[in-house]
Amino acid sequence: MAQRAQRGGGTARNASRDRRPSHVRDGEGIIPVLAKTVRQVEASAQRGKVRPRERTAYQVVAILLREERTRMKADATIPESERTAAMTRLDGIATILAKTAARDTSLLELLAEGAAVSSSAVELKNDMLRAAGREPEAEPEPTPDASSEAPSATRRVVPQTVIARQLANPFLAPDFSSVPARRPTTNRLGQWELLTPLFRAFEYGGDSTCMPLPEPDETWRGIRGLELMHHQAQVVAAAAEGHRTFLLADEPGLGKTAQALLAADAAGAFPLLVVVPNVVKANWAHEAELWTPRRTATVVHGDGDTIDGFADIVIVNYEILDRHVDWLGRHGFRGMVVDEAHFIKNKSSQRSQHVLQLSDRIRTRIRNPLLMALTGTPLINDIEDFRAIWQFLGWIDDKKPRTELLAALEETGLTPADHGFYAAARANVIDLGIVRRRKVDVASDIPARRVADLPVELDDAAARSIRAAEQELARRLVKRYEAAQAARGVFDLGAGIDHDVVRRVAASELKNSGSDKNGDNVFTVMRKIGQAKAGLAADYAAQLARSVGKVVFFAKHIDVMDTAEAQFVKRGVGYSSIRGDQTPKVRKANIEAFLTDPDIHVVVCSLTAAGVGLNLQVASNVVLAELSWTSAEQTQAIDRVHRIGQTEPVTAWRIIAAQTIDSRLAQLIDDKASLAARALDGSDEEVGSSADVQLEAMVSLLTEALQAEAPVG
Repeated sequence: MAQRAQRGGGTARNASRDRRPSHVRDGEGIIPVLAKTVRQVEASAQRGKVRPRERTAYQVVAILLREERTRMKADATIPESERTAAMTRLDGIATILAKTAARDTSLLELLAEGAAVSSSAVELKNDMLRAAGREPEAEPEPTPDASSEAPSATRRVVPQTVIARQLANPFLAPDFSSVPARRPTTNRLGQWELLTPLFRAFEYGGDSTCMPLPEPDETWRGIRGLELMHHQAQVVAAAAEGHRTFLLADEPGLGKTAQALLAADAAGAFPLLVVVPNVVKANWAHEAELWTPRRTATVVHGDGDTIDGFADIVIVNYEILDRHVDWLGRHGFRGMVVDEAHFIKNKSSQRSQHVLQLSDRIRTRIRNPLLMALTGTPLINDIEDFRAIWQFLGWIDDKKPRTELLAALEETGLTPADHGFYAAARANVIDLGIVRRRKVDVASDIPARRVADLPVELDDAAARSIRAAEQELARRLVKRYEAAQAARGVFDLGAGIDHDVVRRVAASELKNSGSDKNGDNVFTVMRKIGQAKAGLAADYAAQLARSVGKVVFFAKHIDVMDTAEAQFVKRGVGYSSIRGDQTPKVRKANIEAFLTDPDIHVVVCSLTAAGVGLNLQVASNVVLAELSWTSAEQTQAIDRVHRIGQTEPVTAWRIIAAQTIDSRLAQLIDDKASLAARALDGSDEEVGSSADVQLEAMVSLLTEALQAEAPVG
């Protein structure tokens, strides 16, 4: 309430004023006054109209009810039997408040955080205190006008049905009944910095990354004959046996959504909070209907005006978490699922901070909540992309492992200086709940996939323009490199290339690329390449559509999509489009058209808007007209087609502009994929650089230019 903080000292004063014999309390005090007033408001609501006077009384009863509950809990002089009787009577008043609000939901606005308390409400409150034999409270000091303050960066909301649910169960108690986590029995590792060794343990590789999973002893089903596959049922069985934290890193297409929903059902983790990218909110609601039909799901849009506050599953997207984080943290969730969990890899981002805040608040109320991070691509750029995900799961905090992981590390008897520590530490983390299965391992009915590079020769004018832009960019990098070396007193290129300086120059170019007006940067060069390839990529997609059937076409930039669609019109090829600026209704209609309309042969997709959450397995060929900056984004795009239910081998055709930086970027993307292969799958492939692909592209371009300019010995 607006005046709650201003009345901070009132509880103690009221406690001293109201310490009177129990026989007086039975017929006097604040509770009878509250009961009489709330009955009057209830009667007004039953007659169908709550007048302004009753609205004010409703708000004042709610304020005094909360204060009285706080006072009763804090006053140690009150006998326990008297306290119990009073709390029971207060619960009865709270129930009447909830029933009255159910008749007139506009009353809920009076209970929202920050709701205004009028002068008439303050006056009525003082009158009720006098009637109860208490002194009225002093008028609060005026507070600064909110309009004079700087506007808040975040607008917080509380949906009305959420308030109704809180009223229906206003005194939600914490649940600490689970078996406590094991604690370290020694302190050998107390002086060691352990997070870096833990991350490095996954860089060194090892056995396949999957915790021991039980064999399911029952068949888990959804509706209409849906049945989990064996690998999916294993995760649900683990949740049924009591395991509560999972980094579910199965390859895309292996049904992580169904596993998470049924794991929550097996663990009794309702209400369940599900945080997802915006583009998959509707898909999660659909999957919940299929796999957990006994549970109600609600999707939060905007300010949440249409949500069901009593639903078992609350689905919200990252983009609006800032508005809802307060009430979500108080809602009493027993489980939380974060889909596409690599979205929180940047711990300084607002979305990551909100997710971590919510998981912490859930753990403060529930000793052993179900926490699941879902991502087929947990490593985007670096091994430390694990950090935020592990912290969400409660395995680590900002500086060190939490109790359970630390106890497991202590039990190894090893320190980071000992041989075998890294392998043991990796196994300890995996046992906390990392689950990684590949399609080839668990779903033999899914056909193989391959990525095929298709080099294309650009139009002469376009090729000359792009090569000129690349050369100008390389010359600018070389000039900066020479200036840096001159500042250090090094003038002889024949002395060899200083790779440290190369990386610093490349990083500086990237940092200034958004504001550099001297010419093209690496991003504008890549965009020019995409524009130049667009028509050729569309022609190839059209040929594929005529020979093999439906085709999925991916691009990064809107103008590339526009060019491709114009080419399809010119060739008489039916297409639909999935873009980020579409309404959910249009998006759904376009997806349905591609899936069911025999005259729609190609779906033109944005890599960012359609790279996750879609099932496009009606096609088995994917055309990647533009390259992504990450292997993860490329993998996600291909796996819109290569997933459970696919009956044909899948081929992804990468359109590569010959004799440009495009081919260099394709190799860097493949190198990045090997990092994930080693960290997650125990692959023996050589680990590529874990640095950012954009930086590596610039380093490669500058190094090649310097090598070309170096004198021949």
